[in-house]
Amino acid sequence: MSLEINREFRARIARRDALLMPGAANALAARVIEDLGFEAVYLSGAGLTNTYFGLPDLGFVGLADVAQHTAAIRDAVELPIVVDADTGFGNALNVRQTIRQLERAGASAIQIEDQVSPKRCGHFSGKDVVPLGEMLGKIKAAVDARHDPNLMILARTDARAAQGLDAAIDRAAAFIEAGADLTFVEAPESEAEMRAIAERLSAPQLVNMVVGGRTPILDLEELRGMGFALVLYANAALQGAVHGMQAALGLLKEAGRLDETAPVASFEERQRLVRKPLFDDLEKQYSSKD
Repeated sequence: MSLEINREFRARIARRDALLMPGAANALAARVIEDLGFEAVYLSGAGLTNTYFGLPDLGFVGLADVAQHTAAIRDAVELPIVVDADTGFGNALNVRQTIRQLERAGASAIQIEDQVSPKRCGHFSGKDVVPLGEMLGKIKAAVDARHDPNLMILARTDARAAQGLDAAIDRAAAFIEAGADLTFVEAPESEAEMRAIAERLSAPQLVNMVVGGRTPILDLEELRGMGFALVLYANAALQGAVHGMQAALGLLKEAGRLDETAPVASFEERQRLVRKPLFDDLEKQYSSKD
């Protein structure tokens, strides 16, 4: 299944028509994303760190955590999965193992970035990047490690914050020369910068719309007109879930009870999303009872 998903996803990205991609922190969020009709899902490293550990995005997750959640999402949905692998969890040899493990887990594209370790959220202050040669070695290792040629390597640079836009674009161009299929210049700070990224780089580009972040939020049609291939809302689902939990639990705390009129999904909707009717049918199919 993954081979066909990856082939179709690569062809979809080549169209550069602003594919809208929400992020998921877990399999249930991925199921909601698929249920709503989105065409791809992003396993967010920040979202995983926030929800799995209750910690900020400061490099606390490891390869085993990401691989486990990739596999769970692959089992839950049939969408392409773009997996945030942070810095690749080490040097070029570690990146090689990261790509192999995440490909086996069901990734369709794997993102690695050029921050120094421990990495931090792309919209935090205090970021720095590794020497260019070190990142190019990681990209080459990633390209060589994949078995499926349609598994895409997404190379992200955080150099905009530390070195300026021109340096970030130059880095991304070098990533493309090293074999990256897509690039991602994180945290541009104006519409003009966003347009320059899309115009000056030859490979398909991802743009990250962070609600409350450094990058201006633009309409999808504007981003499509610029030529972006992927439009990422990495943690919109997570921020919505936090808001929903606070609303529901705040009401519970205030009133001491919740019923079907509360701001919560129904019991039936929750069961539908986790495919309870399917498992009921399977139980009947495999039952030994007459």
